[in-house]
Amino acid sequence: MKFVYRFGAHRADGSARMKDILGGKGANLAEMTNIGLPVPPGFTISTKACVHYMRTQEMPRRLPAEVRQGVRFIEEIVGRKLGDPAKPLLVSVRSGARASMPGMMDTILNLGLNDITVDGLARLTKNERFALDSYRRFIQMFSDVVLTTGDEEFEKILSSERKRSGAKTDADLDAETLGRIVGRYKAKVRELTGKDFPQTVEDQLWMAIEAVLKSWNNPRAQEYRRIYRIPDDWGTAVNVQAMVFGNLGEASATGVAFTRNPATGEPKFYGEYLNNAQGEDIVAGIRTPKPLEWLEAEQPRILKQLLTVFRKLERHYRDMQDVEFTVESGRLWVLQCRTGKRTPRSAVRIAFDMVRERLITQDDAVLRINPEEVHALLHPGLDPKAKYEPVAKGLGASPGAATGEVALTSERVIELAAAGHKTLLIRHQTSADDVAGMARAEGFLTAAGGMTSHAAVVARGMGKPCVVGCEALRVDYSVRKVKVGEKEISEGDVVTINGTTGEVIIGPVPLVEASFSKDFEAILSWADKRRRLGVRTNADLPRDAAKAREFGAEGIGLCRTEHMFFGEDRIGAMQEMIVAEDSVGRRKALAKLLPMQRNDFVRIFREMNGYPVTIRTLDPPLHEFLPKDEPGIERVAARMQVPKDKLARTVERLREENPMLGFRGCRLGITQPEITEMQARAIFEAACQVKAEGVDVRPEVMIPLVGDVREFVLQRDLVNQVARAVFEKQGIKVNYLVGTMIEVPRAALTADDVAREAEFFSFGTNDLTQMTYGFSRDDVGKFLPQYLELKILRRNPFETLDTEGVGMLVRLAVRMGHRARPELKVGICGEHGGDPDSIKFCHAVGMNYVSCSPYRVPVARLAAAHAALREEREQQAKAERRRSRKAK
Repeated sequence: MKFVYRFGAHRADGSARMKDILGGKGANLAEMTNIGLPVPPGFTISTKACVHYMRTQEMPRRLPAEVRQGVRFIEEIVGRKLGDPAKPLLVSVRSGARASMPGMMDTILNLGLNDITVDGLARLTKNERFALDSYRRFIQMFSDVVLTTGDEEFEKILSSERKRSGAKTDADLDAETLGRIVGRYKAKVRELTGKDFPQTVEDQLWMAIEAVLKSWNNPRAQEYRRIYRIPDDWGTAVNVQAMVFGNLGEASATGVAFTRNPATGEPKFYGEYLNNAQGEDIVAGIRTPKPLEWLEAEQPRILKQLLTVFRKLERHYRDMQDVEFTVESGRLWVLQCRTGKRTPRSAVRIAFDMVRERLITQDDAVLRINPEEVHALLHPGLDPKAKYEPVAKGLGASPGAATGEVALTSERVIELAAAGHKTLLIRHQTSADDVAGMARAEGFLTAAGGMTSHAAVVARGMGKPCVVGCEALRVDYSVRKVKVGEKEISEGDVVTINGTTGEVIIGPVPLVEASFSKDFEAILSWADKRRRLGVRTNADLPRDAAKAREFGAEGIGLCRTEHMFFGEDRIGAMQEMIVAEDSVGRRKALAKLLPMQRNDFVRIFREMNGYPVTIRTLDPPLHEFLPKDEPGIERVAARMQVPKDKLARTVERLREENPMLGFRGCRLGITQPEITEMQARAIFEAACQVKAEGVDVRPEVMIPLVGDVREFVLQRDLVNQVARAVFEKQGIKVNYLVGTMIEVPRAALTADDVAREAEFFSFGTNDLTQMTYGFSRDDVGKFLPQYLELKILRRNPFETLDTEGVGMLVRLAVRMGHRARPELKVGICGEHGGDPDSIKFCHAVGMNYVSCSPYRVPVARLAAAHAALREEREQQAKAERRRSRKAK
């Protein structure tokens, strides 16, 4: 097995295609060498060495010999030797995983310096100040990163010597002062480690290489991999490269540039540089860099060369590049290039422009846009220039940012909103009682709950920012205050939340509005041509449906009718129905709700003209519509003009130990059929009305929580009976479907029986995940972080579908359903319907559509196209491999 791959003098052992072996940095160094860029020579130790080291805690036996050959390769090209007292070779040592890993080991520069070679470097360059500056930098970096001393004590020494000599910056330190700093640094190393700073250059190199391999598993790197879902077994490569020096005087410099503006996407280079500096000076921020344009005046020839390099890199990689360069005494060297990180907005512009410039295809452009980052284009966010200090952090459950006066109850939100105030609803946890206030608040913040909690789901449906699971919050309703550590927030105080990052900030922070550019609309239209999955929306109100259509939804995959009952003018009738003691009383109350619900359906059908609308009959347990505490019971009893004790008894009677598994869904419709009857009547009367107006109406009635096919048959027959009666009375007939929500494992396991009776399946993966795992999505936050840390779970199953367990039930149900009814329409309407990885799974198992909250519709459109394009490219690659094998 080969471990070392060399690059230099316009030839390299590797290429950009070898990222798995060479890491991103090593692959790009090889590729830049191959295309003729001025790259300092070096070698890359492959990721296989890191994998071996992680497994055995030892270096591969063959590695030392290969590294020595690599060092000789560099020495031959540059004409200097590592450790040579007269002509010393200095090298840099960098990590480089196949994915960008900011948590990895910091770079080591100037390795190869010791008390002897520093004098040789001074004589060789005729610049004692430069040699001592390079040595003090090396001691500080090596001690911090490899010897793990930290940086603080060395910075104190550096600061005190700057002050003593009157130097404004490090570049102003003279040779005498730098020599004194070197002596103090070495003494500090001895004090902190109990050993002298290593003087043998071979030891320095091996210690640095081992430090890179160890850094793969440092806490920063592990956390970064967890967040960005990078596999633990990839390992990192190690890059050893000849040093070139940007600190040899004013004719030398170091810089970082982007071939296009990473913030706006403008097709113009963007970058900074520092004269007489090394790379870490720009990162450290000790000196203020100069805009790259200033090189035009200082070194016009270098700027011209750089622009040629930028054009060559973009044509070769067909993407915007992040480039690190050094100018050594008027000579340009390119140290690194990689695909540049960019804002979502600039990603869209760059992709669109590159299609127009014929650098990439429309398919490439679609694949360039990360679906998860699309949210930033749809929601307001914090002003990037704003400075603020978060006081707490929870889970960013719904993207965007919001600022408002704190309100701790839905009633307070309504009161403040009526007076023209912007509010932020803060609760320990929200429930269906809070929906009226949630509709008027700018955003929500809860102490409890997870990514699929009530607050999170409602926020995404409404397109409002939301932070949940912020356990640092202590909400005290009795005194109307919220405690965050030592700080206290009262109702009326202004708070800002960032629903993208989960940050909570006391006080206002300036916001910037989102924009939906024509470039992005064009890319979405290209995505629509390539995807096979339909994209619907979860919308409960006409305004949600309108917003979803604006974002390109092709129908409604889930209309939760219970959300229509929470308005101030409706909740009373709903509570009256619940308190009623018999069918007559319930029908009287439901008669009040019928015209309201019918009118909602009329408006939704109009918005979705020509597209299907899947309407779920009442699903949540009835207790969610009732007050929970004594003041609430008193208030509602007074409004309903019923005895307080009677209402309290009803509340107690409906209270359940485990509401998720209790009296809800089709169980309500079976035991109280007048509820389903009213809802079906509202649906079909609305459908007939809008059809008479010329609207193409396509209702689909969905029965929730079916576990046994007989439950479905009872409810379906009732829906059909109401439909026939309405059509006969109206003299109009409407085509419709009756199907079910697969959210109980038993329904998935008996899907063939269910499919013989149901015309469509829609997977309610929120509940299916809860019931399969036995997790409550609202309480899982108590242990989920530890499960993820211990790798019991690789992903939060409420964010990304568990394809091994829950997914197996879905696969089985789809296969059995299609076997029993080949024309069966199959979709997904749980929150997973807006998650790109879950959408990829839905594509793979052959679903017809996904449904998600309105603001995730563009995400789903892109993700569905990604799934189709990647599948197509994988098939093409397999076919190419087969042809290649046959040719051999």
